[in-house]
Amino acid sequence: MPSSAQTPNKAGAGSTKPSARSSKPTTQPRHADAQGTVAARGLFSGPAQVPAELYARVDEGTVHRERERLTVLPETVASTNTYFGRFPASYWQRWTTVKVVTARLDVRGKGTVRMQASDHEGYLRTVAVREVDGADTITLEGKLDKFVDGGSLWIELRTAESELVVEQLRWLVPAPQRLRKTSLIMPTCNRVEDCMTTLTNLAADPVALESLDTVYVADQGSTPVEEQPRFAEVTAVLGDHLRYFRQPNLGGAAGYTRGLYEVAESGEEHANVLFMDDDILLDPEIVIRLTEFANHASKPIIVGGQMLNLLHPNQLLASAEYADVPRMIHGLPAPGTKMNQDLLAVDEKTGLPKLQERRVDAGYNGWWSCLIPSEVIAKIGYPLPVFFQGDDVELAYRAHEHGFPTVTLPGAGVWHADFHWKDWDEWHRYFNMRNWLIVAALHSEFKGSTIATELGTKLVQYLLGMQYGLAASLLKAVEDFMVGPDILEDGGAAAMAEIRKIRADYPETVKRDPATDELVPSDIPLIPSAPEPKLWGPVTVKRIAYQLLGKVVHPIGEVPAKSNAWWHVALFDTAIVTDMSQEGVRVRKRDRQLALAQAKQGAKLLRELAKRAPELSARYRAAMPRLTSRENWRRLYNL
Repeated sequence: MPSSAQTPNKAGAGSTKPSARSSKPTTQPRHADAQGTVAARGLFSGPAQVPAELYARVDEGTVHRERERLTVLPETVASTNTYFGRFPASYWQRWTTVKVVTARLDVRGKGTVRMQASDHEGYLRTVAVREVDGADTITLEGKLDKFVDGGSLWIELRTAESELVVEQLRWLVPAPQRLRKTSLIMPTCNRVEDCMTTLTNLAADPVALESLDTVYVADQGSTPVEEQPRFAEVTAVLGDHLRYFRQPNLGGAAGYTRGLYEVAESGEEHANVLFMDDDILLDPEIVIRLTEFANHASKPIIVGGQMLNLLHPNQLLASAEYADVPRMIHGLPAPGTKMNQDLLAVDEKTGLPKLQERRVDAGYNGWWSCLIPSEVIAKIGYPLPVFFQGDDVELAYRAHEHGFPTVTLPGAGVWHADFHWKDWDEWHRYFNMRNWLIVAALHSEFKGSTIATELGTKLVQYLLGMQYGLAASLLKAVEDFMVGPDILEDGGAAAMAEIRKIRADYPETVKRDPATDELVPSDIPLIPSAPEPKLWGPVTVKRIAYQLLGKVVHPIGEVPAKSNAWWHVALFDTAIVTDMSQEGVRVRKRDRQLALAQAKQGAKLLRELAKRAPELSARYRAAMPRLTSRENWRRLYNL
């Protein structure tokens, strides 16, 4: 086991070297017995903030819920045909060596227990049935043989005149040939309460902890997590499983990479490293589900957890996502999936939940929760030192090029802050745009004309929407990208400070209190947008002409967040735009001279970028082995 939590004498320095752990293989899997290994627990409720119906649903009658016990009262039909209650049979058949799954549960009372299945079209069938009368431990078996294109398994419970108590529901699969240890890495930076809440939730689930070898916390903030009262409580529970480090603030990429670095330092050649955000709402069950899926995979694969929206906990961001790398667009829903899907929605015709049936393939998985086998890193190298934004996409597409796919596993989810409640006009968009240029240079043909057109379109839209600070962020991103790979030598610390300083000169980047800020008039009309235009070309030309001629449709007005589109805001001289977070407003004021200056600068930069695209792509590709090497990260960590 690793030694207990340790830190250097002062923040910013690297951690002291951890003691090496034994790399001797473990032959007895965790959660294992004669019937197999637990691939997932059947749980009937989760965190208090989320709907219990995400775990078990009641079609008729009444139930009493506990975390691992469901009391089904008479004349009731209940099931685990829910987001967390299903066993994702299609994914297990496609990606693992498992051919049979067994549901085992302790029962007491009288009723009927069925194993139900769906197919890729959503049609239902019964796989196995058991009549219960008394107290017993029963099993139902399902073959994973008819699920390649889609479908899941779940348990249905029916009672008549008596009640039925069900507990300790487990989905069992044959034990893997070799146990793969999982270590969890959680970077954090001045989000002390979030980090402590996530660690506390993890420490409160001893069953999930059995799947973990080590929990690494890479603290990059100025307010140390270790100084919080709850940290001692977590340390008391995790004991030697916890490793805590203070290190320089090099962004999320450095925090996550520290876990990969320390696992390799330990001497464990075959291990899983689970990346986990600090600001999520965590159900620790995800640790079991990701670990066992990876352990049973037919070959090493990246296994990601899905993201549910924290403010709207019944919404799934997407079943899987991919990126259009040449056009520098990420966060696209994989074919067959919808964005922000309501997991509690019911089909009006069938009365059944509208859950994911078809198996969908992912291009990448966000690092809110993502497991990466160490063999992948040994083959392709560590993440790029890009601070953050795009690091997860780049690593996934690099892995694809070496034959390692990414699987986003249904039913393995965490709650993360809703993306559509985050305003795009923030300082970290610099990293988004600069890093996406790097990703495109590394993993696409990187055609200069295509890249220049995409960025030029963004720049025009920012200028028409009076987002001059965002335009400055884009221009700085292009400038720094053209410096070449040397821009990544410090891991991004200097760039973060510089872009914050640049954006401070643009008043519309400031979020203001509409009730008290003197720049926000008290009596202005609310002017929402008209329907979205059908002909973008003519609309763009018309808006540019308005700006050049100084023509204004609305001298001043308040614009709701959902109407915050460049083609609408371009009609104003001053627009008071609601921030997407709904926490304040931005005051955007037309500045013709500034817009012309930024447009001229952008045209010059994009011409140069288009011309130098082949050279820049070659330079970044040549630098990749050095940038992603263990030695480079050791240098950045000051170890």
